[in-house]
Amino acid sequence: MSAPVFLAEVGALDGVVAGGGFLLDGSEGRHAGVVQRRGPGERIDVVDGCGVRVLGRVARVSPEGVLLDVEDVLREAPAAPTIVLAQALAKGDRDEMAIEAATELGVDAVVPWQADRSVVVWRGERAVKSRARWLGTVRAATKQSRRARVPVVEQAVDSAGLAARAAAVVAAGGVALVLHEEATTPLHDVPLPAPGGPVELLVVVGPEGGITAGELDRLAAAGAVPVLLGPLVLRTSTAGPAALAVLSDRLARWS
Repeated sequence: MSAPVFLAEVGALDGVVAGGGFLLDGSEGRHAGVVQRRGPGERIDVVDGCGVRVLGRVARVSPEGVLLDVEDVLREAPAAPTIVLAQALAKGDRDEMAIEAATELGVDAVVPWQADRSVVVWRGERAVKSRARWLGTVRAATKQSRRARVPVVEQAVDSAGLAARAAAVVAAGGVALVLHEEATTPLHDVPLPAPGGPVELLVVVGPEGGITAGELDRLAAAGAVPVLLGPLVLRTSTAGPAALAVLSDRLARWS
């Protein structure tokens, strides 16, 4: 069984070396030592969310935290091309369900999209609190899936902003894809950036009410390609993760 993962602050692992020690303190230390009752000799991984992974064993648990004997320090390169999910805001917690599963499947960044048919509206204080929930969701999913990198949660965009993002991606040599039930190009057949390329693959998922004709036209004019995921119509909470699974296989991320 793989070791549980705990998150340290960015930069906290910079001076850690194999053969040394590391104190996992704060809320993560309490969670490991008090909630999960990790004891001496147990394996624990600590990551900084930016690709650094410390492999250690519990030496001692104290009120200050969990002291680890460091066995190794790994630095995991970012995946390329970068996969970014533009997820439309949805009612209930379906958008959060989507980014949670997307994180577990390896997405590199998520963009909250205020689509024309989004019932939920991020504005003012609600936007701040809602983005904070997304940040918490991807952090928790990062730990659950044993990742070393936490996906970036970008600022919310409206449809005009998303079209501008798609145009920039295409202009830089990347690919922008829009999942749509009336598309004729299967996702499995659309040309993708070569694995290892320093470009972005943007995947756009609409809200429960669907992407409007105007939004689809605007995205297509920006260079995005409408693609068909499969014969069934999926909810907004499952469409993005399903597409990511297909794309990860095609990009040899899982091989």
